[in-house]
Amino acid sequence: MATVALSVDNIDQLSDSQLDLLERQIAGKFMRVVPWSAVVWGLLNCVLFFALFPLVLFDAISEWVAFPIATLCIMLAYLPSHEAQHNIIAARGAPLRWLNELVGHVSPLPLAFSYRALRATHMQHHAHTNDPELDPDYDIHEAPERGYFLTYLKQLQPSSKRNDAYGVCLQRIGQPELIFEQALFEIAYLLVLFTMAWTGYAIEAALLWWLPRMIGLYHTFYYLAREPHTPAEKQGRYADTRAFRSRFGNVVSAGMQYHIVHHLYPKIPLRLTPQAYRELRPLLVRRGCDLGDL
Repeated sequence: MATVALSVDNIDQLSDSQLDLLERQIAGKFMRVVPWSAVVWGLLNCVLFFALFPLVLFDAISEWVAFPIATLCIMLAYLPSHEAQHNIIAARGAPLRWLNELVGHVSPLPLAFSYRALRATHMQHHAHTNDPELDPDYDIHEAPERGYFLTYLKQLQPSSKRNDAYGVCLQRIGQPELIFEQALFEIAYLLVLFTMAWTGYAIEAALLWWLPRMIGLYHTFYYLAREPHTPAEKQGRYADTRAFRSRFGNVVSAGMQYHIVHHLYPKIPLRLTPQAYRELRPLLVRRGCDLGDL
């Protein structure tokens, strides 16, 4: 019996087990790559963000100049930490493990988020994607596209289920101490805002951190959570995440057009997901994945 070559050129002749093997072979080419760009990005972005405060307070630059820079910094703050959450920079026990953890902790500071709390809840998102009870981001996934900004504002309110989602998740997985850790980050953030307002810098506080954080969180929730998983009706390896074409392109959408690759192979660095997607696409079509028009 002739052996069928493992290639996308004869994909219709491959069995399910051969498809699995070919898929892993293609994906493997993009793994075990240290994302040095994410390391530099995560560390310098945080330094730039916090450098804006003395620059504004000592009148080196205007708060109106600093505002768009601060907003961009916060929009860029999560993704390097996301690489670290998946141990892409360095695995446990590797010589560069310290760098993985440094980027993980430093990168989300402009968002006022605890790295350990983010990692714990994000792993639950991967394990239970689109599960209404177990996915801590499910309420974002199911939010409608039209009017999502209004939904986002509602989810910021104290009575919103979104405010409890991560806490409930951390309680469920037996890590309630991370709730307290995240609370310390929130308290520190509010103390900075209060102190600046109390000493006569309320406008500066709003333009340097409060409003940029609101905009940055909207961008993060919309592109990193809602868009890749909507309408949140399906579960399963090839069904719970989709590819999509953003009207603003891949850069503005934070690389999330190809987020389906990340869910299938979380060890692939963000910058390599477009290339990996293009090579994997024939297999994903065969799997019946939702690829939109990408």
